[in-house]
Amino acid sequence: MKGYVQEVVIACGSEIIARHRRSYDREDMVFDPLHYLALLEQKTGALDQAAPLAGWELPECFAQLRRLLEARLNKGGQREYVQVLRLLETFRLEEVTQAIEQALQLGTISFDAVKHLLLCRIEQRPPRLDLENYPHLPPAQVRTTQASEYMALLGEVNR
Repeated sequence: MKGYVQEVVIACGSEIIARHRRSYDREDMVFDPLHYLALLEQKTGALDQAAPLAGWELPECFAQLRRLLEARLNKGGQREYVQVLRLLETFRLEEVTQAIEQALQLGTISFDAVKHLLLCRIEQRPPRLDLENYPHLPPAQVRTTQASEYMALLGEVNR
């Protein structure tokens, strides 16, 4: 362990395991919410009471995604929400926010969809969402197109 003026660093050999901001206030607790997400994924019941998450300011789309996940999956929605939060361990907040907003816009409310949209945005490729695993979504109704409808587009309709 190394204590510096502004931070405390925990290392094992040459590998840094954790880095925390240092506080000189009396009885002050400094948390990094990202360090607690793995535990919260196992104990999702503690999500609302977790002290490390108190005061963690996230964009509104995170709360909207959580509400929709919990409405659809109940307790499983909390676990999926924590999985979405765990994306912040690897990706920037702006990237995850954009993926959540896109998922909300497309109506694909799941961790898998958010992760897929995030990776597609980073890799600059179009998303290919497979909706087979989402039976709650209504199936698309596609009717057969008549040849005369194509002709109407060209302006060559025989009446």
